[in-house]
Amino acid sequence: MTTPKKEKVYTQKQKDFLMHLFGDAQGNLRIAMRMAGYSDTANVSDLLKSLQDEIVEGAGSMLAANSPKAAFGLIGVLDDPSTVGAKNAVAAAKEVLDRAGLVKKEKVEVSSDQGGLFILPPKKVDD
Repeated sequence: MTTPKKEKVYTQKQKDFLMHLFGDAQGNLRIAMRMAGYSDTANVSDLLKSLQDEIVEGAGSMLAANSPKAAFGLIGVLDDPSTVGAKNAVAAAKEVLDRAGLVKKEKVEVSSDQGGLFILPPKKVDD
C-alpha cells in the first residue's frame, strides 16, 4: 500500500518567485528573486533545489501554452514562404512543438524485390 503524497507547502516568497519567474521576470532567476523579496545575497541554487519540479512544470506549461502560436507560425510560413526570417521561424516553431510533445511521426517502409523474412526478437514474458 502506498502512502498518500504529502502536499508541498510554499512560503509566500516562493509563490511570488514562481509567479514572477514565469511572468514579468521572463525567466531571469535573479530578477524574479528580487521581485519576490529575496535579498541579493540569497543563494539561487538553494531556491532552485527546493522548487525544481515546479520550475520544470512551469516551463512545460509555457511551451504547451505557446504551441498554438508555433503552429500558426508554421502555417504563416506556408502562406508566405518569402517572409524575412522564415527559416528561423520554422526552426523555432519546430522546437516549441517538439518540446511541447507534438513530435513528428515517422513511418518506416520496408520492401524487397526478392521477398524476405523478418525474424523478430522473442516477446518478453511478464512475471
